Amino acid sequence: MAKVLIIGSGGAGLVSALAAHEAGAEVIVASKTLPTRSQTSMAQGGMNAVLGGDDTIASHIADTFRSSGGLGDEGRIAFMCENAPEAIRWCNRIGLPFSRNGEGDIARRRLGGASAPRACYAQDYTGLKLLHTLYDQCLKAGITFKNERFLLNLIVDEEANRVLGATFLDIPSGEVEEIRAESVILATGGYGALYGKHSTNSVQASGDGLAAAVRAGAKLADMEFIQFHPTALKNSSILISESARGAGGYLLNGNQERFTDELAPRDVVARAIHDEVAQSGAVYLDIRHLGEEFIDHELPQERRLAQIYEGIDPVNDLIPIKPAAHYSMGGIEVDSSCMSSVKGLFAVGECANHKTHGANRLGGNSLLELVVFGRHAGAKAAEYGEKHPLTDRESLQFAKDQNFVRGVMYFTNQIDFYQKQEMLANIFYNNVGLVRDDMGLKAVLGAIRQMQKELPFMGPRDKSKVCNTNLVEFIEFGNKVELAEIIVVSAISRVESRGAHYRIDAPERNDRMFGAHTITWKEDGVLCADFMQ
Repeated sequence: MAKVLIIGSGGAGLVSALAAHEAGAEVIVASKTLPTRSQTSMAQGGMNAVLGGDDTIASHIADTFRSSGGLGDEGRIAFMCENAPEAIRWCNRIGLPFSRNGEGDIARRRLGGASAPRACYAQDYTGLKLLHTLYDQCLKAGITFKNERFLLNLIVDEEANRVLGATFLDIPSGEVEEIRAESVILATGGYGALYGKHSTNSVQASGDGLAAAVRAGAKLADMEFIQFHPTALKNSSILISESARGAGGYLLNGNQERFTDELAPRDVVARAIHDEVAQSGAVYLDIRHLGEEFIDHELPQERRLAQIYEGIDPVNDLIPIKPAAHYSMGGIEVDSSCMSSVKGLFAVGECANHKTHGANRLGGNSLLELVVFGRHAGAKAAEYGEKHPLTDRESLQFAKDQNFVRGVMYFTNQIDFYQKQEMLANIFYNNVGLVRDDMGLKAVLGAIRQMQKELPFMGPRDKSKVCNTNLVEFIEFGNKVELAEIIVVSAISRVESRGAHYRIDAPERNDRMFGAHTITWKEDGVLCADFMQ
């Protein structure tokens, strides 16, 4: 029986776990947090699928490719969209409590960039309800969970270019642990937490899987493309779902005038809000006209979030909003079977680049992607493991990581890494955000490289072994700095504007030179970058 190690217990990881288990594999899910706390819970709006009516799968494919800014792979987009109806039926079979229309069918709403209402939803809790449903199914299947395991590195046979497992910090005990497996699926989420308080992401979204993958020899693709969600709460960056605009909400400027198409693609709406804030000083989301009964039935979470974090009631008040970093289109480059350039290492969900989102993700496609490709990745990883049994090859990775954890305790802590982390978040938001230019990007790159030099002087203050969250947060910060360099080098290289990557010094799209993917990797620790079709 093949052993499949899945790292990450959000939606992508849990779908993969169920698929690998169904294929006959022994499955272990390792995660730095508890499964129901993953970022999947923030995907509120719905899951795209064509379920009849006037809509067509061809339209879903066309909408997705158009939103991708020409960087989506049409074959993989077609695979996702064609499998979308079955993905919804599968979710329905395992118990996801979809909202229903008057006829008892799964309710659908239109989200930004879509030509028809095709986002199947469960009120405005779609991701959260999917996550709990998946976790229940995994528990019923008897899948093994190892929670509070922080990923340190992947174990790789460099001669064979094959993954052998991974090393983790067992947070409660402080011990380094090794888990060997025939195949590994990374489902560790994105890197939005790099933007700190300017992100809708939880602090857990620190890009640990991507950093470990690039250190292991995998390639990353399109890391410069980070989607900013148009409607985050002004003071907290808490997400207000696109479902609020899909239900008919308006965007108003400081003069309480509508100024843009609320259901245009996210990159267009986010930049329109950015420009309007600069001109009129504020932007608001208005759902008052939808009425209290509708809001409480369809948008209960959005009302509660506004009440808790802004102290206003959207039944009667305008919701002050701003764009915030939300979704990472870039990720680990994978092939059509979800496998990276390292044999046996698969990736799925936001940490992967399936080339379905390109330069800008279509609203409603994130949950769809993790279900469709999660089922595919789980089956393929189980198949690979069955065909390629694990060897007894020795690896020095476990000893290296034990020494690393011990060594970090001797770092001097002359510099407070929390202050540097906040600085990194602020300069990223201002210079690697909605609007970019060469001078600002190069200034950020200089700051990042200075941080890299200073890391040995930024160790954790807490020198204890048990439940040392200060240590975990320091290692997370190191991963953020590593990825930050890759993101900025990619953004500097792409001298054009496309989707979520907008450069005021190169405002036009250039298909002749940049209709290709930014690929980054490391050779002997040195960052390399190129453009590839």
